[in-house]
Amino acid sequence: MTYLADPTRYDDAAFRRTGRSGLLLPAVSLGLWHNFGDDKPLETQRAILRRAFDRGVTHIDLANNYGPPYGSAESNFGTIYAQDLRPYRDELILSTKAGYDMWPGPYGQGGGSRKYLLASLDQSLARMGVDYVDIFYSHRFDPDTPLEETMGALDTAVRSGRALYAGISSYSGERTREAVAILRDLGTPLLIHQPSYSMLNRWIEEDLLDVLGEEGVGCIAFSPLAQGMLTDKYLDGIPAGSRAAQDKSLSPDLLTEQALRHVRALNDMAAARGQSLAQMALAWALRDERVTSVLIGASSVEQLDDSLGALDRLSFDDDELTRIDEHAVDGGINLWAASAER
Repeated sequence: MTYLADPTRYDDAAFRRTGRSGLLLPAVSLGLWHNFGDDKPLETQRAILRRAFDRGVTHIDLANNYGPPYGSAESNFGTIYAQDLRPYRDELILSTKAGYDMWPGPYGQGGGSRKYLLASLDQSLARMGVDYVDIFYSHRFDPDTPLEETMGALDTAVRSGRALYAGISSYSGERTREAVAILRDLGTPLLIHQPSYSMLNRWIEEDLLDVLGEEGVGCIAFSPLAQGMLTDKYLDGIPAGSRAAQDKSLSPDLLTEQALRHVRALNDMAAARGQSLAQMALAWALRDERVTSVLIGASSVEQLDDSLGALDRLSFDDDELTRIDEHAVDGGINLWAASAER
């Protein structure tokens, strides 16, 4: 059936300014890291994307290697975009990234070289069937490539019209400040940083948030549900088909009794607030005004709707935050720490 977007899609939608830029992003954005590869039915993907847009989720986040297999999330999105969303291109913020291994040979193994980044961007545009993306990210810091080369590639992406804005992901506070300075000198401001951030992974509070606030750079947090740990999914064990059961970005070894004790306590607090644990975790990540948006994944329309329910109650009182701090402790789940430590 021909898709017509819900005419009320913006009535209750929440948007936030991205740093000191002119760009607004939805407080909750949809990431296609999982659930949009060839291992998931296209019609399920279509239903999630339609529902997200119908609820004012205008930002869709991808990367070159999302799948499986690599590239399939962009290709599947491209199919749905061509059939459903093309008429709404000017209402969409589309982002993609490059930084990890993607194709055979020395030029496709990831990193921050000009050759790899710009070739990857061209491939992403072809898979998605679009002329440009709104945001193009360096997916990780590459210690083997001069930062001037990596940022220069982002500048070229913007100046060539293949991207409207430049972003980085999983850079430390120090490296972020360096990237800001280089891009500012080139005349292409750094729009946004995409770090992992959740109640169980609070590394950005050490100095990165301060850097972003001082420099006027936006922040979009990925994995705000700690790869699923901050949901009710694992409170009573590891269900079949879950990320932990598949050892898919969440190792079963992380689900210790000590970790689950903290998660159960947080779940009780969420219930007292009238929220699911996932909703409270998303609201908590948005409590700081320097966080522009949180990126959620969704395997179903129902899961998407539950996550968007976080927007119904975003405020916390001081007592709640104090009690949460007792259990919002490091869970050893920062898979991207190596990039941010260089």
